[in-house]
Amino acid sequence: MSRSFFFAGGGTGGHIYPAIAVAERIAKLEPAARIHFLCSNRPIDSQILGKAGFQFTPLPAMGFSVRPTKIIGFISSFWHSTQIVRRQIAASDDPVVVGVGGFAAAPAALAAHRLKVPLALINVDIVPGKANRFIARWADAIFVQFDDTRLAFAKCRDRVLVVGCPLRTDFDAPQPDMAREQLSLDRSRKVLLVTGASSGAQNINQAICELLPKLDAFADDWQIVHLTGTRNFDQVSQRYQQAKIPHKVAAYYDQMADLYAAANLVIGRSGAVSVAEYAASGVPAICMPYPYHRDRHQYLNAGKLVDVGAAVIVDDVPDLADRIEWLWEELEDLMCRDDKRREMAQACRQIACPDAAAKIAEHLLHGSRSR
Repeated sequence: MSRSFFFAGGGTGGHIYPAIAVAERIAKLEPAARIHFLCSNRPIDSQILGKAGFQFTPLPAMGFSVRPTKIIGFISSFWHSTQIVRRQIAASDDPVVVGVGGFAAAPAALAAHRLKVPLALINVDIVPGKANRFIARWADAIFVQFDDTRLAFAKCRDRVLVVGCPLRTDFDAPQPDMAREQLSLDRSRKVLLVTGASSGAQNINQAICELLPKLDAFADDWQIVHLTGTRNFDQVSQRYQQAKIPHKVAAYYDQMADLYAAANLVIGRSGAVSVAEYAASGVPAICMPYPYHRDRHQYLNAGKLVDVGAAVIVDDVPDLADRIEWLWEELEDLMCRDDKRREMAQACRQIACPDAAAKIAEHLLHGSRSR
């Protein structure tokens, strides 16, 4: 009899990619296992999961809001989502539910709790989100990336396992030459990778575009790969038309493990998955944390890289002139100093956890038991 694993949650790549990483390991270790994703109805979820090859069901769940006009919709969508999950679990063999964060995870976790099936939680951010804090009370195991996260799960600390952030199997054996070939990169030039993660980052895009005249001075030795996100692609592409430094501008790139392996320096956000990918790839990073989260968890994530000497932080400050000045100060220094970049790349080994996905998969396959 094959087992069934339901990965519940989504809404961002930061929730879905770690789940895919664990699902890939489960499929490899137990080929007969049935794997299904219960995701949000945001386009990013179907975009990522459609390429990953796993079956998925978008849930109508909505994020919680205190606005009276939205509470009824939240309750209705939550109840409807719970019923969808209950039916799928009831029709499956030996089910296990894995919450991965985001508002779509909560109704699935509640259904698992009421049906008394094993429930696990994957939390890669240093500060748990609302859904994960809610789900934790029912979880049999809580997998986290950072030891600091134990404090946020104080009431269930005995169920917290610090394993790192699960990364897709692509990161096991990246192929930098593949990225160089697909993006038509010059093998004799170093690569500056600019990325705003799966959704893009307008403020990073803007700052780099303003710095292009200065970056032209590095045209003999460097080239830029700039991943803009879909919304900003046309605008950013236009700004590059006069740039002298060799460049490749794209809205998105699927094989990030290959691209990180080809990069000599990255500028990007510091979501939990991004930080883990930088470390696993051994690429020096200029982290520009997303500044509008109340808990500032991207600053805390980036701080883990800074602590070991693998990254520097540039604040995404509101004033464009200040943001550009700060970014250029760090960027120019790192582009000029091969020795410093080598030291930062070596420091990544101190924080990288390449076996996190395998550890979680092993636990789910052999450590989960019906309640």
